[in-house]
Amino acid sequence: MKEYEAVWEIFNLCSGNQMRDVFVEELEIEDLDAFIKNKFKGEDVSYEKSILEDGTVIYDIRTSDISQRYSFTEIK
Repeated sequence: MKEYEAVWEIFNLCSGNQMRDVFVEELEIEDLDAFIKNKFKGEDVSYEKSILEDGTVIYDIRTSDISQRYSFTEIK
């Protein structure tokens, strides 16, 4: 398993409010795709995965018309 710093952002639906909920934690995860699927199990979910040059893995997630983002940076 790899250890990651995970940043989970939940974006506010109100166009006049740019605040968002942000949660940061360290997690040991074997399979990031499986983690995301399990995290949002039972919800109507879609996501796009991208990998930055520094190795950070970003999931832009849409659930029930709520935009969210998970960013995983491997801790070395």
